[in-house]
Amino acid sequence: MPVSTTFEVLADPTRRQIVAFLAEGESPVRDIVDQFNTSAPAISQHLKVLREAGLVSMRPDAQRRIYSVNRTALAESAAWLMRMGGFWSEQLEGLERGLKQGRL
Repeated sequence: MPVSTTFEVLADPTRRQIVAFLAEGESPVRDIVDQFNTSAPAISQHLKVLREAGLVSMRPDAQRRIYSVNRTALAESAAWLMRMGGFWSEQLEGLERGLKQGRL
């Protein structure tokens, strides 16, 4: 999944909270729903979006659906952020040098 889509999906605060909750360990849907003051259908929709983005996975366990975070997908996004962090650090340092030298 493209990195930009990952960030679009994680732009929603509820989805970020779901991912943070699942980062502590896999969980059945009922336990995820219990963490929020939101309806079960709304949480199910958020889980669907996260699953389609590849950020979480689901496995059936009898009548339950167990969700877990996809650590590989999160690691790829984190690596991208680290690369971009270096880029922006260099740009900001260049700006600072230019300002100190009176060139800007």
